[in-house]
Amino acid sequence: MQQLRYKFFKKEFLVITLALFFSCDGGSPILKEINQFNENPVGIAYDIRMTYTDSAMVKAILTAPINMDYTHLSFKYSEFPEGLKIIFYNDNNEENTLVADYGILYNQTRIVDLQGNVVLLSNDGSRLETSQMYWDSEKEWLFTEQPFIFKSENEDIAATRLDTNKEFSKFQTGKLSGTILVEEQKDSLTVDEKL
Repeated sequence: MQQLRYKFFKKEFLVITLALFFSCDGGSPILKEINQFNENPVGIAYDIRMTYTDSAMVKAILTAPINMDYTHLSFKYSEFPEGLKIIFYNDNNEENTLVADYGILYNQTRIVDLQGNVVLLSNDGSRLETSQMYWDSEKEWLFTEQPFIFKSENEDIAATRLDTNKEFSKFQTGKLSGTILVEEQKDSLTVDEKL
């Protein structure tokens, strides 16, 4: 009798285990919520202000209305879905300001991807406009492969592709059109009229 009871208990246990196993089809709302964990941010911050320093000197300040933190993922990033503003400071503590409608900070590379109505205003009054720009916070470098417009006191340029430092003192571009004021330099050689 005891052996029969043991076999019956064993079969009952097997049936319950199989029923539980097959009932976990992934359609359960709780299981879906658990499986979607990685799609949700680990944190959301409002009205943030991030300060980038180097050797105790402020190099840039990033502000944004919302920051969504995805640092729990294998490729960590932070998202700025409602835009952001970055103020860069040069060695003379002069400000250059960059604004964009949307941004992503990739934590491992320290690159910020700026998108939508990207505008960079320099302390000398020059202005750059583009649809997308990247900011490398480690190298303090800005670059884009998108068309852009650059206007200053002496230039009015439209081009595609840009590599520049935050002060626009080192400026490389691809194919461009527009006007650039160039100062003519006279040759230092003089021609002897007797020849």
